[in-house]
Amino acid sequence: MLGTIQTGKVTDQNDDAFYVQVEGITYELKRYEVTQEKIPELGDEVTGFIYENQHHEKEMTQFLPFAGQDQYGWGKVTAVRPGLGVFVDIGLEDKDVVLSMDDLPRDHARWPRKDDRLMVKLETDDKDRIWAKLADENIFDQLSAHFPNSMVNTDVFATVYASREIGAFVLTDKYYLAFIHSSQMVRPLRLGEQLKARVIGISRYGRLNLSSLPRAFEEIDDDAAMILMSLRRKPTKTLPFYDKSDAVEIKNYFGISKSAFKRALGHLLKNGWVTEDKESGTITLVKDPDENDE
Repeated sequence: MLGTIQTGKVTDQNDDAFYVQVEGITYELKRYEVTQEKIPELGDEVTGFIYENQHHEKEMTQFLPFAGQDQYGWGKVTAVRPGLGVFVDIGLEDKDVVLSMDDLPRDHARWPRKDDRLMVKLETDDKDRIWAKLADENIFDQLSAHFPNSMVNTDVFATVYASREIGAFVLTDKYYLAFIHSSQMVRPLRLGEQLKARVIGISRYGRLNLSSLPRAFEEIDDDAAMILMSLRRKPTKTLPFYDKSDAVEIKNYFGISKSAFKRALGHLLKNGWVTEDKESGTITLVKDPDENDE
């Protein structure tokens, strides 16, 4: 029953609160959390959301939370507990609700962080504990809006609602469904992360294709961007390739021809982001454009 909207009878009151009985259990309804026009009196019936606060005290509030058992809403992550999950603020003054680690990505790097936001509903287990439950893809399909076909190169603001190895599924602030492939991000995006991205196309699945790469990448082609990202992901920021490297080795590592590699490398060298050591046969990232991106 906790985590639901219930109606009960006012059985007692004082200067600070009313006490409402629902099926034999008494809940405290603070006076400042009464939103109905008529101030309750003894014997009146009142309706509100019932829950157990962080001190395990039973409370009722007429300030309804953002989410319910039949309603999804956005909640902000307030804390991360590795062995438990993440705590989500759903609009209750003195209680955050846990989203279990069982519902989070296996890779902790993809877990939400403080202030990320998640779309959740509430669920009460057989021990009367209230949990947050993530909205699944079907919910986002229902919530989504149709986007115009003229959005390429448009900047959008989006929230990640699913983070996978292949990429991140996001919902824009105008409720357009979109996807960011792993090749179009500097690092794996977290569940609940909010970010600015740009539209680079429309997929055959009816989603926008986005890129979250820094604007500096727009000055170079896809091959150069791929080399730059490969360098960023190396602890030494160095790769064993240069303009005289073997064509087969280049093809095996980057999936591009030697001529395409040399052209892309030339762009990186010209921008001053990469240096080339011909003696050791390596290239090194010396100036990361992401660090100066606005």
